[in-house]
Amino acid sequence: MSDTTGLNRQTRRFAQKQGLLDDDGEPVRQKREPRAGSNEPRTPPAQFFREVRKELKLVSWPSRDEVINYSLVVFTLLLFFTALVASLDFGLGEAIVKLFER
Repeated sequence: MSDTTGLNRQTRRFAQKQGLLDDDGEPVRQKREPRAGSNEPRTPPAQFFREVRKELKLVSWPSRDEVINYSLVVFTLLLFFTALVASLDFGLGEAIVKLFER
C-alpha cells in the first residue's frame, strides 16, 4: 500500500468499488483505450514542421513601424495605469490614516 497510505478507510473502499484499487489496496494498472477515430497514423515530425512553416508564411505579419507604434502605445498606457494605481493606493492609504487618527 505504498501509494494509498494517505487514504482513509472510506476512501479506499470507494476506490475499490470504482475499480481503481485491487483487494490489497494497490492501484490497478489500466491500459489506455485509443480514442475513437484515431486510426490514422501519426504525422512524422519532419512533415509537422513543414506544415507549421507553410502556415507561418500565410500569417499577415505587422510592419516594423506598426510594431514600434503598438509597443509605444502599450508602454505609455502601462506607465499611465501604474501611476494611476500608485496614486490611488497612496491617496486612499493616507485618507484611511487620517480617518482613524485621533
